Amino acid sequence: MKHHVAIVGATGAVGLELLRVLEERSFPVKSLRLLTSERSAGKQLAFHGETITVEALHPDSFAGVDIAFFSAGGSRSREFAPYAVRAGAVVIDNSSAFRMDPEVPLVIPEINPEAIAQHKGILANPNCSTIIMLMALEPLRRLTSIRRIVVATYQAASGAGAQAMQELLDATRAYLQGEPFEPKALPHPYAFNLFSHNSAVGEDGYNEEERKMILETRKIWNAPEIAVSPTCVRVPVLRAHSESIVAELETRPSLEAIYAAYRAFDGVELVDDRERNHFPMPIEATGRDPVLVGRIRYDAGISNGVALFACGDQLRKGAALNAVQIAERL
Repeated sequence: MKHHVAIVGATGAVGLELLRVLEERSFPVKSLRLLTSERSAGKQLAFHGETITVEALHPDSFAGVDIAFFSAGGSRSREFAPYAVRAGAVVIDNSSAFRMDPEVPLVIPEINPEAIAQHKGILANPNCSTIIMLMALEPLRRLTSIRRIVVATYQAASGAGAQAMQELLDATRAYLQGEPFEPKALPHPYAFNLFSHNSAVGEDGYNEEERKMILETRKIWNAPEIAVSPTCVRVPVLRAHSESIVAELETRPSLEAIYAAYRAFDGVELVDDRERNHFPMPIEATGRDPVLVGRIRYDAGISNGVALFACGDQLRKGAALNAVQIAERL
């Protein structure tokens, strides 16, 4: 059965990746409507060899649409997703607008696909850092329960959108040429620098990105008591996030069992070559679907602790791919 599909935010970094993923996976598209702001309307994008003109987003844009992918920010989702649902579409939203709504399933298909059937018109894509972390930990969780997670993220420009990716290129070029550069998309100099994630810091000292990782993990795993301690950092990498993770487990499986669990888990690729010192790198995760996991070892500081390093493409599994996988499950 083919579907009438719409993409809101079609000209953004995630929107363009959605187009690629739908095409690569031969998603059964009967018609495709590309929606964006007034200023981007009229642009043309290619899909399966055809040229599609981008339309301005309006409340009546969803007539006849079966599945609407939203990737245009939380305010747009809150404003326009109800129109899509009233028109009969199922919304798969990539913003933070509905993630913590108890009526909206928050889904990683390899982890909690059963939640999809509970939707009432809207399904939420988790935060990219949460997706990468939970994909990297799910094989462990299936061996034994996880008590606590300590994670440091190394987040690429892609997580802040196409403008931040371009700013990293422009800032690096200016730096190498000895020219001044004033950042616009991000609050601090990006070339040859790193800084705390560019989201608001709350009274508890955690920024919004860190808070998302805590709350979304509890919802997806249905584990309200699990302790999650994240530190999120923006690094000068164009695409693909990395995460250094320590998990405190209920029991400590053998390393052989851990390696076997990772090799068997769909959506994860084990990259763990100690002899060649070859472990996950964002440059090797870029443009690819699996989350790369390696540097697996017993943690030296926590009893029953396992440490690992993971990399995943923020625009693929961290956003567009996960959304399309949800649609495939529908």
